[in-house]
Amino acid sequence: MSEAHVEGEPKSEHADHDHENAGVFGEKSELIFALLAGAFALAGWLLARQAVGPAWLPTAIFVAAYFFGGFYTAREAVENLRAKRFEIDTLMLVAAAGAAALGEWAEGALLLFLFSLGHSLEQFAMGRARRAIEALAKLAPEVATVRRGEKTEEVAVVQLQVGDVLIVRPNERLPADGVVVLGTSAVNQAPVTGESVPVDKEPVKDPAAALAAFDKLAPQHRVFAGTINGAGAIEVSVARRADQSTMARVVKMVTEAEAQRSPTQQLTERFERIFVPTILVLVGALMLAWLVVDETFATSFYRAMAVLVAASPCALAISVPSAVLSGVARAARGGVLVKGGGPLENLGTLTAIAFDKTGTLTEGKPKLTDVIAAEGSTLEELLNVAVAVEKQSDHPLASAVVNGAVERLKGKAEELAISNVESITGRGIKALVAGDVVFIGKPVLFTEMADVPVPADVSKANQSLVETGRTTMIVRRGNRYLGVIGVMDTPRPVAAQVMRELHALGIQKMIMLSGDNQQVADAVAKTVGLTEARGDLMPEDKVATIKALIASEGKVAMVGDGVNDAPAMANATVGIAMGAAGSDVALETADVALMSDDLAHLPFAVGLSRATSRIIKQNLWVSLGVVAVLIPSTILGLSIGTAVLFHEGSTLLVVVNALRLLSYKDQSGRGSVSPIEAPVHGPETLAGQTR
Repeated sequence: MSEAHVEGEPKSEHADHDHENAGVFGEKSELIFALLAGAFALAGWLLARQAVGPAWLPTAIFVAAYFFGGFYTAREAVENLRAKRFEIDTLMLVAAAGAAALGEWAEGALLLFLFSLGHSLEQFAMGRARRAIEALAKLAPEVATVRRGEKTEEVAVVQLQVGDVLIVRPNERLPADGVVVLGTSAVNQAPVTGESVPVDKEPVKDPAAALAAFDKLAPQHRVFAGTINGAGAIEVSVARRADQSTMARVVKMVTEAEAQRSPTQQLTERFERIFVPTILVLVGALMLAWLVVDETFATSFYRAMAVLVAASPCALAISVPSAVLSGVARAARGGVLVKGGGPLENLGTLTAIAFDKTGTLTEGKPKLTDVIAAEGSTLEELLNVAVAVEKQSDHPLASAVVNGAVERLKGKAEELAISNVESITGRGIKALVAGDVVFIGKPVLFTEMADVPVPADVSKANQSLVETGRTTMIVRRGNRYLGVIGVMDTPRPVAAQVMRELHALGIQKMIMLSGDNQQVADAVAKTVGLTEARGDLMPEDKVATIKALIASEGKVAMVGDGVNDAPAMANATVGIAMGAAGSDVALETADVALMSDDLAHLPFAVGLSRATSRIIKQNLWVSLGVVAVLIPSTILGLSIGTAVLFHEGSTLLVVVNALRLLSYKDQSGRGSVSPIEAPVHGPETLAGQTR
């Protein structure tokens, strides 16, 4: 039981876990001790009621109930007092001792029985959420089959080195992150990315280069520890050591997320730091009530002990962390990494989401669709110059231009001398080609230069392409304009459905932020169903837009790839990175990481966060409501036993309510089978396995 404490220090985790693994009955020791306490308390009450046996026998049996009911409570209280923390377990022992001093042995035995029973059941319930996280760490096998020349040998996974070649047989779990170097297969990546359909894998042509650029490797070549191989045997070159694998990093981050405080949790902890001392003052005053009210000290003392029990904010202390822990664990099982209660709670309450366009709402694989030569130029010259310059660029559009141009030139691209390549941020690229200065970039680049106006035919061609949703680039060589290139990046097939699901979840504003021109942005926005599109944005403009949205909406999430959009994501209330599996940058920069490159996981993340926020509110109402009713009731005469019954009942209720998140399913039915619990199927059924 995560009891409140007066000094506001973080509660020692050892207090929660040590007793689970100790004792004569193993991890069930506390529960068995609690049940023995209940049995002795019932036996003592029956003997006292029926007046059977000697007069001392009921008291002796109640003492046994005190021993079994107070054993673990006393041990934890001592640990907390040594750490200079005054917590609820100490208060319960004081109340039980007070009841015994007044001769109310039955009341004290009942208090310790219910408190220890509630504590043990709560630990069992909370253990379920923790085990869901711990199960992630057990997905990767402990040993791997490594090829050493012509021989193979079994090696512990922790001893694997980068470059080791692993043999992965059909239906085995992958022991490490790596690249496929031999064989083909379909790999079930649900445990890491949450993808419901196995991903086809094939060998890379250059293993050494692939290992060096693992983050940017195509999905069909890279595999992750903990995923499940399909029907084909494959050989994998290890890209990361065991402690640096994507799965290991996720487990580490999810475990760290458990310790992070959400805004509501911080609020409740501040409330407890004021509330607990106030209750102690009230209890002290009630103990002195016999001085001003016509009653005995025993009556005043008993009432004070009852109020002490009733006002202990156990349910309040556990209500938020139990929900956050369950939510984070469920998200991780669904291929979504949430870094703590803050992002989880914020994502559950915001109403506006901003999206990057390229690679987020669109496929991120633009194609060259149009090439229009200017008067006095030829298609061949335009394409050759474009290939020569764009080969030097790492911009996503550059490879589309190069691939498309080479294809149109039928592999006969002219080799041109190129030097002095210079990127013009947010505008294009400049280079020296065969002695001529060449500019390739957005139309706005040439209006800003203004030394040589854009010819009418080029401007008209550009405008016609823009109106059809193309991203355009104008090519200029020296003082001659060679023409216009049109590139198009198609929206993801699931994008429109995702927007409908987000709207149904209560997201009212869905805004696209793009560096492309406004016409292209509007065309994509209309296709996928966004409420607004903002084009022609530089990186700093995206940051300014995010800040403006926060000012108007209160909270806003930014969805991007975690690399190009890092500044905007960092300034958003919640930064959400897509395709984070294997990407160090995305995992480090994002508050929420969708492990797969699948936009369809976003409604699951938002829906789960919404459900977590609802359960947090429900738990707060229950915990505060019970305390608000019990305090005046005990002051007016409610017994300790009844107070304990309601007190422990409310604590268990909020924990069980929070555990419902572990079985959360989104509106589309995704997440119906947990990747962790899903069995490893044979080749005949693996393709149909769903998350």
